[in-house]
Amino acid sequence: MRVRFRGVEVRETVLLHGPSGWGEFGPFVEYADEEAARWLTAGLEAAWGRWPEPVRDHLEVNATVPAVRPEQVAGVLARFDGCRTVKVKVAERGQTLDNDVARVAEVRALVGPTVSVRVDANAAWTVDQAREALTRLSAYDLQYAEQPCPEVADLARLRVLLARDGVDVPIAADESVRRAEDPLRVAREGAADLIVVKVAPLGGVAAALEIVAGAGLPAVVSSALDTSVGIAAGVALGAALPGLDLACGLGTVGLLAADVAARPLVPTAGVLTVADAHAVVSAADQPGLAGHELSGSRRDWWLERLARCHEVL
Repeated sequence: MRVRFRGVEVRETVLLHGPSGWGEFGPFVEYADEEAARWLTAGLEAAWGRWPEPVRDHLEVNATVPAVRPEQVAGVLARFDGCRTVKVKVAERGQTLDNDVARVAEVRALVGPTVSVRVDANAAWTVDQAREALTRLSAYDLQYAEQPCPEVADLARLRVLLARDGVDVPIAADESVRRAEDPLRVAREGAADLIVVKVAPLGGVAAALEIVAGAGLPAVVSSALDTSVGIAAGVALGAALPGLDLACGLGTVGLLAADVAARPLVPTAGVLTVADAHAVVSAADQPGLAGHELSGSRRDWWLERLARCHEVL
């Protein structure tokens, strides 16, 4: 990683090659096999299956600002060409709300009033902490706050409290969808204004489309720190959604110090194209692999994990 992101400094993943092209299997190392197996389903779908036909040829994507110091924000934003939406990480372990406010304030100052700004807490706040944080951060005109609290009931309660306080910050559910046994619960219980969907954790493009249809809420397609191969699957999902009104969180290849593809899937003028994504997954090889292959015990660990997850499936 160019900078620490979600606690990750080095990203490891497995690429699969099948008759349909390239797929990716990259669950975070702390995930148990039962959860990680869904990521394998997504990789198998890409390499051996068939994605639905696209209904659009390009996707708008957001810039992503990790939990960096305010003076680092400009350098991060410079890696995202033409993005009209910015997602800012907040609630980083070891930091304070004042750190979050300073970072979001710097983003807003740099991008101006016409660019949308959203924040992502990765389920790190209690209801009271989220209420205080979003009240302060709402001064910077937030498009929404992603997963401020871990529990569905807490998200529902937070929405009520913010409405009572007159704080206009919509709530997006991420972990409560992608890591849940019942991903539609947030919709049934009025716990979110929109949902964030990620191909790999949800088990593939087809599975994610079913969840969006069942939820009946606006959806934002996002990544899980994928390489360009995984991002291509996200593009396939975004391109197949019947409606897509918000920028996708698929610009994260720019956070990697290296990538597998000859032409990494990074936004140009704020968009990714279906044609470029197809070129990545259908390539004969991935030139960026050279010099980055795992070996020894780490390679063995991933192959053993792959076999265990296949047994789960």
